[in-house]
Amino acid sequence: MTQKQWPATIDEAVGVVIATLPDDDKATISAMSESELIGLHMSLGAWIRNNFGLWSGNGPLLESTGEPNADDASMVIVVAVWRRLREDVPKVH
Repeated sequence: MTQKQWPATIDEAVGVVIATLPDDDKATISAMSESELIGLHMSLGAWIRNNFGLWSGNGPLLESTGEPNADDASMVIVVAVWRRLREDVPKVH
């Protein structure tokens, strides 16, 4: 992803991540508990940090997460992805 294509907000980043993830990965992530999400730090989190310019000057996205560094910012996005995926899971009553 080039600098001009970097998402500038958490919502934009979440949309790109979800559009990129295969369906089985979406299902796996949505089934995780929030405390398990840290396990995605070196995989999905690294992909977010590298592809969304969190190490390379994407100030708007970093600022939108409210976090001072790329590691913490990527986890804010991972949690937001998880929440969006869980919203999209049909509820069984």
